[in-house]
Formats: sequence, C-alpha cells, structure tokens
Amino acid sequence: MSVSFEAIRSSLPEGGLFEGGWRFSPEPLVLTKAERRFLRGLGHPLARFQQACDEIYRRSASGSLPGWIAELLDTGKPTWLVEVQREAGRQGQAPRVIRPDLLLGENGFSLTELDAVPGGMGITAWLSRVYADAGHPVLGGREGMTDGFGDVLPEGGKVVISEEAADYRREMEWLVEAAGGRREVVAAEEFDAAAGTDLYRFFEWFDWESLPLFRSLAEASISGGVRMNPPCLPHLEDKLWLALLWTPALKPLWREMLRGSHLDRVRELVPFSWVVDPSPLPPQAALPRLEVHSWDEVAEFSQKERQLVLKISGFHETAWGSRGVFIGHDLPAPEWRQRLGHALGEFSQQPWIMQEFRETRVVEHPVYRDDGSVEMMEARVRLCPYYFTDGEGTTSLGGCLATLAPVDKKKIHGMRDAVLLPVADG
Repeated sequence: MSVSFEAIRSSLPEGGLFEGGWRFSPEPLVLTKAERRFLRGLGHPLARFQQACDEIYRRSASGSLPGWIAELLDTGKPTWLVEVQREAGRQGQAPRVIRPDLLLGENGFSLTELDAVPGGMGITAWLSRVYADAGHPVLGGREGMTDGFGDVLPEGGKVVISEEAADYRREMEWLVEAAGGRREVVAAEEFDAAAGTDLYRFFEWFDWESLPLFRSLAEASISGGVRMNPPCLPHLEDKLWLALLWTPALKPLWREMLRGSHLDRVRELVPFSWVVDPSPLPPQAALPRLEVHSWDEVAEFSQKERQLVLKISGFHETAWGSRGVFIGHDLPAPEWRQRLGHALGEFSQQPWIMQEFRETRVVEHPVYRDDGSVEMMEARVRLCPYYFTDGEGTTSLGGCLATLAPVDKKKIHGMRDAVLLPVADG
C-alpha cells in the first residue's frame, strides 16, 4: 500500500509548506512495537522533567538551592528577561508543546534537544493526513497534530512569527487553517497586541533587540495583558539542562525532584553531558567519565577519543538548526582545539555543553526520485514526536515526524536531500 508520488505532490498547498523543500517516500517509517510504545509514553516524563527544571531554577534563584544553578542559566540574558522568567515560573506557566529531537540508534533513542519553539508542526500534520488518507495508520492519528495544536489556542488567537522564523510561516498558516477556529498567523514586525489576546509564540528570545514587541509581550504575559505559549521561560530553552541532569553535585536533587521511573526514562535518553566550564578543578578531581583533570587535556584528545559533540547551549542565533553543533571525531585536530577553546572562552557570555556521541542506526527506506521513480535509500533517522498538554494538564502524543538523512550526513536535519515522513502505527 503505497502513497503515490502524484498524490503527495497534488496534496501540497500552493507554494509548498517550507522553504527549500524535501524528498518524499511512498511509505511511512516503520518502528518496532516497543519503540512505538516508548514514544507514546514519553510525553509525561518529559513534561515532568521540564517542570522539575523550572522548579530547580526558581529555587536556586530564591536561595533555597545553590545560586550557581540560576546564575549559569541566566548567563548572557538581559536583566529584564531574567526578572520576567522568574515571575512567569512563579505563576506556574509551562510550555504546552514539547518536541524532543531523538536520534534512532542501535540500542534505542538518544535525545539531543528539547525544542521549545519547534518547527515542523504543520508539515507533520499535513503528512499525517496524506498518509492516513492513503490507508496508513500513523502514530498520533490523522488529526492528532491539528487537535493538539487546537488545544494550545482553544479559544482562538494569533500565531506570532518573527522574520528570523519566516521559513516556517507557510506551514503554520496551513496548520492554523486546518485546525479551524478563530486563529490566524501574523508577522511579529506588524503586530500590535490587544489586551486579552491568546498568542502562540514563534520567535526566539535571543532576537529581542530586533523588535521592542518581544519585551512588551513578555512583560504583558505576566501582568495578564496576554496569554502566551510557549511562555517566557528562556532557561528551559537552554541545552544546559541536558548537562545539569548528569552533574554529580545535583544527583541527589534530581532523585528528589523526579519519580524514579521518570528520571530513569530521561537519563536513558540523554547522552552523558558536561557543562564546558573553564573553572579549574581541585588537584584530586577529574571530569567525570573523561577521566582527565582539565579541558586542555580534552583539547588534545586523539580522533578516536573525540567521540564527543560540542553544542552551544541557547539564547543565540546559532543554537538551532544544527549550526552550533560540532562533532569531535569529524574535525581535524587543530579545529577541534579551536572550537573547544572558543567554547571555553565564551563561558561567561554564552555557555556550551559537550555530549557523548552515540552512533545512529542505518535504515533502508524507499524514496521517490524527482521523476517519480523509487530508489532504496540508506539513511540515518531523527524522530521528532510532538506532545501537547491540554488544559487539564494531560500530555499526549499528537504525531511524529521522521527525518531520513543520507547515510554520509552526520547531522540530521531538514536538508534538501532529506526525506520527511510520518511514523506508521500498528
């Protein structure tokens, strides 16, 4: 049961859904029953992890936990934004959409990011409909994405998109229309918020200086002028949490904050990670698992030892789209030293993290060529499940976007040669 090339092409809205396009497949991606079950059940543990992160941050900011945690997460952010996010957390605001980036490995999944302002929702919703209409059951169901997004703005509202995120405008316009109701997409540069407006934020806080609107919306979201999601909690948009999850000094705290099964589930996903902190260690100490005394020694690692990934944490224009990601064993030794030195030098303005590299599984999947013929493609897979939290606090899976990148690509994202498709269910 294949989805024809013509059926896919003819279903695309005029102008497409995304700048640059992608390749198509006659079939959804098939995972094992255990993998599908794992994805269905992942939303609640991730929501609890985010809640724990926010509580840890706020307790650190108030002085009931060590102050260095909040200080680290506030690095590089303007004072007004820090003040707003502390108030937003106190009011219990939380993201209604959770999208992890999961790499499909030989022994399960690896979480590389929790995207706070995720693209791909409209594309995933459209793909879910196209493949479901062709007779394929898809993870999350035909309307899982549109229903989930509808719950984010249940009484209607506006999706505010910045110029920085303009590539995603067409897919969000399609999603808003598909979800129905009194919703519309507006450009941030032309937007004037009215009192009581419900907003879906499709812009990043690092870009706040380009538009005074961003600050006014953030402040209005805690004064009651607007209801905005994702909320103004930029610390949750930092990858630093993936390293703090493994920080030895915080191990008892995580056991206190998360139920054991949830903590185990998250740690199973997240590769061991470090904050790239240039502070000298005591003579008897070592960087955990790396078993060296300083980052200078890590800079001299051989290619075999550099099974490591260097990432900018967040609050920066290169912190999305894999632009601020460097794979150690793929870099020449001089560039590895330069990149790590740069990350160490930026610690006081823009923290970086390092993660253990996990090998991804190679799959074979049918793919359409430009002329409509089919070839088998060897690829690596990134999965982006979308979890939506409703007004009652229940988090459920809306759908799952699979990105298949050619096997020679180490970074998997929506490149021109990639294939985007939904995940089969049943």
